[in-house]
Amino acid sequence: MQLKLTGHHVEVTPAMRAYVEKKLERIVRHFDHVIDVSCVLTVEKLEQKAEATVHVSGADIHADAIDANMYAAIDALADKLDRNVKKHKEKLQDHHASEARKAARP
Repeated sequence: MQLKLTGHHVEVTPAMRAYVEKKLERIVRHFDHVIDVSCVLTVEKLEQKAEATVHVSGADIHADAIDANMYAAIDALADKLDRNVKKHKEKLQDHHASEARKAARP
């Protein structure tokens, strides 16, 4: 997985980079076909925003999260991306073919 991490009005520290990488490892664990991830961390007055686009084979999955704390926003972003990647993975699997094979057996 290739990670592109940028910051708008915030300096991306090595600690932030390591935290984002650690949180996004869960996505790769659930779905192997992740090509790259583009993540943008933004600060606007009292809002901390984290948004990411995951490029997987066949689709681009986008999510964002807003919180008062940047680390909490990254946590929420990782949860949303994980749910969306699992949903995409379920769509790719054909669940009906196995049911037809079971019905065809005597």
